[in-house]
Amino acid sequence: MHSDNPKVLIRTARTVGWSQLALIALGIATSVLVSKGIDINLSADVESTARNMLDAETRLRAKAYLVCLGFALGTVISVGLFLLLKPYGRLLATSCLTVSLTGGVLSLLGAVFAMNAAEIASAPAYASITNEAQRLMLMGIQATSDYTSFHLSLVISSVAHGGFFYLFLRSGLIPTVIAAWGLFTSLLVAVMIVARDFVPALGQSTITISFMVANLVALLALSLYLGIKGVRVDPVPL
Repeated sequence: MHSDNPKVLIRTARTVGWSQLALIALGIATSVLVSKGIDINLSADVESTARNMLDAETRLRAKAYLVCLGFALGTVISVGLFLLLKPYGRLLATSCLTVSLTGGVLSLLGAVFAMNAAEIASAPAYASITNEAQRLMLMGIQATSDYTSFHLSLVISSVAHGGFFYLFLRSGLIPTVIAAWGLFTSLLVAVMIVARDFVPALGQSTITISFMVANLVALLALSLYLGIKGVRVDPVPL
């Protein structure tokens, strides 16, 4: 049995669950309503993205603040998972928390690059000291930097999620099928993101969509279970 008060456990679990659902909804809304055409992570076309960024100062600033909100939600989720799972493996839970927060900081760099791009697009100084081609190149650098930080964050965060799902599997706090599927898809995402840098064929959009959707299903299942039911107060560990 978990040593903490059951009511505190359930409250913590529900906070994690609803925060994760909010983070997923925020990501979808940001992609559809704000980042379309100006987020290199949604497109492989650096030049087109850079050109769009030159005329999207307001959306770039909005994206930056939404990334900050996402970082805050991610921090709540990581700390909550640590509190739930530390009795079942303090060293692993602490490592996962540290890795997860590191991934969050890398994702937060996306806000910095978006703000940089907004300044390049709007500040009169850039219009006077650079020509159109130079501004486009600067935007391309911001877009590429965002791509790099996002993908490193995705790999690192997926490894951390894998560790948390392993502890869920070990603890029995949630159904085995959710924990096992989450462990599998989290590690799959981390492996595939790294592997496609060395095997270009793995970067095909259908393959990427497949493993990302599989991981999304795992996160949704975990979020809904934690948000609605909390955790099992008297789990049966493996």
